[in-house]
Amino acid sequence: MPFSIRNISRLLFVVSSGLFLFGTLLTPAALLEAAMRPNIVLIMADDMGYECVSANGGSTYRTPRIDSLAKSGIRFLNGHSQPICTPSRVQIMTGLYNNRNYIRFGFLDPKATTFGHVLKSAGYKTCIVGKWQLAGGLGAPGHFGFDEYCLWQLTRRPSRYANPGLEVNGQLKDYKNGEYGPDLVSDYLCDFIERNKDGPFFAYYPMILPHWPFEPTPDSPDYDKTFPGAKGVGQMKYFKDMVSYTDKLVGKIVDKLDSLGLRKKTLVIFTGDNGTYVKIVSNLNGAEYPGGKGSTRDNGTHVPLVASWPGTAPAGKVSDALVDFSDILPTLAETTGAKLPAGELYEGVSLAPLLRGKPFKGRESIYCWYHRNGLRGKESQHSRNQDFKLYSTGRYFKVAGDLLEKKPIKIGSLTGSGLEAYKALKTALDVQLETTRKSTEALKKRGFGGATKKQGKNKNAEKKQKQKQKKEKKAKKE
Repeated sequence: MPFSIRNISRLLFVVSSGLFLFGTLLTPAALLEAAMRPNIVLIMADDMGYECVSANGGSTYRTPRIDSLAKSGIRFLNGHSQPICTPSRVQIMTGLYNNRNYIRFGFLDPKATTFGHVLKSAGYKTCIVGKWQLAGGLGAPGHFGFDEYCLWQLTRRPSRYANPGLEVNGQLKDYKNGEYGPDLVSDYLCDFIERNKDGPFFAYYPMILPHWPFEPTPDSPDYDKTFPGAKGVGQMKYFKDMVSYTDKLVGKIVDKLDSLGLRKKTLVIFTGDNGTYVKIVSNLNGAEYPGGKGSTRDNGTHVPLVASWPGTAPAGKVSDALVDFSDILPTLAETTGAKLPAGELYEGVSLAPLLRGKPFKGRESIYCWYHRNGLRGKESQHSRNQDFKLYSTGRYFKVAGDLLEKKPIKIGSLTGSGLEAYKALKTALDVQLETTRKSTEALKKRGFGGATKKQGKNKNAEKKQKQKQKKEKKAKKE
């Protein structure tokens, strides 16, 4: 069985003794349900678009372990991220669209509530391994709800692959004996899973692979254990090897769950943080497919999305539901019985009914706010469904058959169902434009969003905020 009868008996005894769980007296039936809450493993590859998974119709790479994961669960045809890494990380962790809380590249608002907070408050042990890129210092993962971490790019940016520099639970660790960064962080995750096998646990794995620099992996014939890895060899021929190694590590995590008898009690989600690097051209469904990282076009946001929960989620299902990263936090909350923070508006839709094989309506549209450096007034905004995309500038596209968006549709020519689809997207977009206006005002009051230079390199936003606070304190004293 996927859970321990001994553990459940112990929990039922607790209830019969009149004790409380998370502040609420539970009935035996409710406690049994709590004991069966799934573990969560959320894996997000770095710069690996939809076309990189062979189950999606890609033929350039072989991804047998991800394909197997898809066969054991649900493969989504319309999963969308943000166009680049930090915006995606902020959105997936907080469950909020970037128009509401994105500040700048490489930074997560210290006031943000993440899925780490939400699941930890529900009694989950929480761990993050892989790539951070959100600033905040050595204490940041704990501040954002994670009990443990093993990360690259937390306070520094050394080699990430051969002979890497990592930060592990507050300690800087440098490896010089041929170790491989992705192996080290995935080893830590496997150890975390084993130490917490009695659960429940939440493991978030924003992968290091297969992001540039493109270097040999330990499975490549020319892997060099002595390579310092600081700048990378940057040869695109290694991207294929890196995708294969990404797939291998996904299999490694699944195998660990299997070996501990946890597979049926664990929801595993695999996705990517944005499209593939722009100089990589792959093959998807028999046609060339250029990478689109950094672009709001489909090749910049269309990412693989697979959810596997054997015995609960229907196996081998292919879903055309429209999904984006704002849906992940509501899904995890409903699946685990965790409570979302009161007073916060979450616009995402929980996929829990779909994961449990129940009727699921899904969303009519999703939304994207994007500016890499967080400059308000300079952003791109659009609303879309499976077929059409409407930008705030008025540009309107049928995305199928127009990947590079070179054939704008003339609004005046629309009639019937085509016109109705446009009106629905326009209504949805107008709501978000108003949210953007209000959020921008709030962020600018805090000193964010209005830099004249690129905020990704701007050191003044936080400085201005501190100076303002000092002036206010001084004024009170006077």
